[in-house]
Amino acid sequence: TMTIHSEEHIVDVHVRSGVYSSDTIFDYTHGYIATRLFSRNACFIMKIKKELIPELRELGHLAFERQTMKDMYSPNNVWALFQTGNSRLGHLKDWILYGKQIENLCTGLPLYE
Repeated sequence: TMTIHSEEHIVDVHVRSGVYSSDTIFDYTHGYIATRLFSRNACFIMKIKKELIPELRELGHLAFERQTMKDMYSPNNVWALFQTGNSRLGHLKDWILYGKQIENLCTGLPLYE
C-alpha cells in the first residue's frame, strides 16, 4: 500500500509479502528515502537523486497507473540495490538530517547508507 501525505511531502510504502515485507518512507522535505527490511532487521537510507527518483506529484500518478494497468511500461520504475557494508546506530545529528519520519522508522536498528 502507498500513502501520500502531500502537505508533509512524505510517502509511506508498505509491502506485506512474508519474509520480503518492508516499510519505506520517501521524505521529500529532507531529501532521503529509508527502507526497513523486516527479514534483515535493518534500515537502509539513501539520498533522493532528483534525476532518478520521481517527484512527489509524479509518484502518485505512477502508482495509480500501476494499479489500474497491470502491465504498464514506464521508464520511471524505481529500483535500488543495497550493498551491505558498515552499519551504525543513529544519533541525534542523523535524525536532524533524516527527519522525524525516518527516525520513527529506523530508531534502534542498524543504519546502512
